[in-house]
Amino acid sequence: MSVLVTGGAGYIGSHMVHELCDAGQRLVILDNLSTGHRWAAPNDVPFVTGDVGDVECVKFTIRKYDVNAIIHFAGSIVVPDSIADPLGYYHNNTVKSRALLACAVECGVKHFIFSSTAAVYGMAQTSPVNEDAALAPISPYGSSKMMTEIMLRDAAAAHDLQYVALRYFNVAGADPKGRCGQSTPNATHLIKVAAQTALGQRPYLEVYGTDYPTPDGTCIRDYIHVTDLVQAHSVALAYLRDGGSSQVLNCGYGRGYSVLEVIDAVKKVSNSDFEVRMSEQRAGDPAELVADAARLPKLLGWTPEYDDLETIVSHATAWETHLSSLKAAC
Repeated sequence: MSVLVTGGAGYIGSHMVHELCDAGQRLVILDNLSTGHRWAAPNDVPFVTGDVGDVECVKFTIRKYDVNAIIHFAGSIVVPDSIADPLGYYHNNTVKSRALLACAVECGVKHFIFSSTAAVYGMAQTSPVNEDAALAPISPYGSSKMMTEIMLRDAAAAHDLQYVALRYFNVAGADPKGRCGQSTPNATHLIKVAAQTALGQRPYLEVYGTDYPTPDGTCIRDYIHVTDLVQAHSVALAYLRDGGSSQVLNCGYGRGYSVLEVIDAVKKVSNSDFEVRMSEQRAGDPAELVADAARLPKLLGWTPEYDDLETIVSHATAWETHLSSLKAAC
């Protein structure tokens, strides 16, 4: 039996692939390489270049590799882009996830782990926010993920399928062993952008909004190390294989940092005092989004290893330095 990792050449997916390989799991990757990189995954892992919306390709892959679990990362993730191109996001994130889910049901896949997001909460009325809070996404990105959660819930009720939907807060950092990291050239993740600016790859860092109702006026987010995140997926997979029921769980540390606090951490780690420019707020950005992170450790026994902002920043900066050296070598 194998695990199918969709989007396994992307940022989080590639970390998941390494995590599964380290644990001796059998797996296969499905990625269309629209944003991922083939080199991000080990060469000895079966790799199918294809799209999760291609039903015949997905069914062929499931049957050929005897897949009994799917971990679904493939999708579009940039909130401002989703506002500019809502139909594209609904197609890529919702329509294609529906196709993948239909293939899973038809082919008898029993376990499904879904890469969801804290964006489903929208302008959360409480902080920290728990899994029982009302869902009120304010961007097509958040809505597209919420719709997939609904499809999973209904499919699991109708078929022999159990799932875990993991609502990510802000994922950052890189593999501590230096094997992979956030490699999208124009990524919008704050810590990556700040690390690039510290290394001189960007002329300045732009802060979107300084008038939020927070202590320093900038947005507050719960940052989770990507390695801790994929370990949460591993324990979720073990939970399902042990007969666990379907769950929706937050993935965060339960502690938030403002944009300016993150910038200060990057400056400290990199020993670089780069330029920061203040701009207007962006559409779709809640002032504060911090996880009530109690349920995941309690239910699945997950214990984070890298719950420290400077550690996250250090790993992200090391990865940007590595990418810079690769570009220089070319």
